[in-house]
Amino acid sequence: MTQIMYKDIKDNSEINTYLQKGNELLGVLGFTEHSLKHASKVAEAAGTILLQLGYSEREAELVKIAGYIHDIGNVVNRVDHAQTGAILAFNILTRLQMNPKEIALIIAAIGNHDESTGSAVNTISSALILADKTDVRRSRVRNSDFATFDIHDRVNYAVESSEIKINPDKRTVLLDLQIDTTIVSVIDYFEIFLARMLMCRRAANFLDAKFELMINEAKLL
Repeated sequence: MTQIMYKDIKDNSEINTYLQKGNELLGVLGFTEHSLKHASKVAEAAGTILLQLGYSEREAELVKIAGYIHDIGNVVNRVDHAQTGAILAFNILTRLQMNPKEIALIIAAIGNHDESTGSAVNTISSALILADKTDVRRSRVRNSDFATFDIHDRVNYAVESSEIKINPDKRTVLLDLQIDTTIVSVIDYFEIFLARMLMCRRAANFLDAKFELMINEAKLL
């Protein structure tokens, strides 16, 4: 068995190829960006969440690995991409001779990161959910024609800034958003992302923390 590190995964050409091809597939279908930038952003945020909440360096390393490859299943199909991704990750990590106990944690996290079928099932999955579902930003919108934006495009485009703030003492995970309300209203955000925000609340609870949401300086959760 080999102790696989985040850098090993980020530098793996096979993994990066599948992530890039999955992002291309989603582009054809009209979905928001799921590029290597999203993969890296989720990985780093998830690792920071665990470290700041007092979890171990190795747990942070594992969630960064899970965060980087969590969307690999999109190379097959958007539908059930979490479960497909978990199987792809299992095969790749097994070939890399990773510890099976660590593989089990990672594939459970990947297989449970989508709000339609997943839930917080372990420490790794909880931090992954929080990092993934809070990556809302204008630059993820690929449609260049504002007139043809659907509600998901408008909600993402309306977000001018997005920041996760961890308070280790109070054990809170705060998503602080600035939204252009001339593009969407706050209620529009909730209509689209309510399931994601509820998933984040449950994920934070799993980490013995509290999820909070602030939009335009108004605390909503």
